[in-house]
Amino acid sequence: MHIQENVPLAPFTTLGVGGPARFFVEALSTGEVHEAVAFAKAHYVPLFVLGGGSNLVVSDAGWPGLALKVSIQGINHRHGHATAYFDAGAGESWDDFVAIVVQHHCAGVECLSGIPGSVGGTPVQNVGAYGQEVAETITAVAALDLQTGQEEEFDKEDCGFGYRTSMFNTSGRGRYIILRVTFALVHDGDPRIAYGDVKKYFAGMETKPTVQEVRDAVLEIRASKAMLIRPGDEDSKSAGSFFKNPVLAAADFEALQQKAATRGLEIPSYPALASQNKVSAAWLVEHSGFSKGYSKGHVGISRKHALAIVNRGGATAAEIMRFKDEIQGSVEEQWGVRLQMEPVMVGFESVASR
Repeated sequence: MHIQENVPLAPFTTLGVGGPARFFVEALSTGEVHEAVAFAKAHYVPLFVLGGGSNLVVSDAGWPGLALKVSIQGINHRHGHATAYFDAGAGESWDDFVAIVVQHHCAGVECLSGIPGSVGGTPVQNVGAYGQEVAETITAVAALDLQTGQEEEFDKEDCGFGYRTSMFNTSGRGRYIILRVTFALVHDGDPRIAYGDVKKYFAGMETKPTVQEVRDAVLEIRASKAMLIRPGDEDSKSAGSFFKNPVLAAADFEALQQKAATRGLEIPSYPALASQNKVSAAWLVEHSGFSKGYSKGHVGISRKHALAIVNRGGATAAEIMRFKDEIQGSVEEQWGVRLQMEPVMVGFESVASR
């Protein structure tokens, strides 16, 4: 295990902002994860676990303790009667994993193609897109319990999956380091074609698309929205969707519909947003004065995706957060809905305590 000091964290994030970590280590095995945890305890410094850096905002002050990048590799698979089980190290690239699953003609994660980050980050926020969530296919999560120092395996039911949530970012937040994840996929299964954009892509197609064709379609759709990380494309220099789609109680949803009606507008309804009065955060943002391409200084909104706050070059974390606050405030003032952030904030607590 090699400990580095004062390592800038911005290059490890897709948003490209953030100061240095006091200590930094990249763990290639579970043994090195244990060593890094022991180092943090021995030096009495806080521990932060870094995955793919795709859903992250690091403060300009950086991280005062140890930043641990989990880079455990390896993908193993076995086939049952109709189910294929894939066991992947937490440090594996998520999209590379999806590509391998699809190459094995397995269905269950094809609509999650193109999402940046690592395998280990997916159960934390129950990553989902285009009508699929990882909670549908995860069967087990192996993690290190920082309280006991023991490795544990959690069944799907133990993970407490909800919309963009899990036990790992709610009741167990900060307690576990994910080491490996096991998925159960359907061999030769039908791909998921439930979301509007995907349905539209295949409209008029006479034959049923394959999982590979659905993966290719999702990659194309994401590229059209600048949601693929591509060098040189400033609209993809983001943390992905910055806000969650709000889930409203029936009375709040009705009040929102009435506000929209007074402006001659109608709240959009999509198959994936129809249950539990889930509302499009992108619609709220765009109808609060923040259109695609809107910019303010070094920060802006993607020209292709209203929920992506982008670093247009030279932005600081403070600028990103001020921009976020402006959007939240405007949406709440106009629509009575408080948007919740999707990315994880790192290092801001230490700044506030100074």
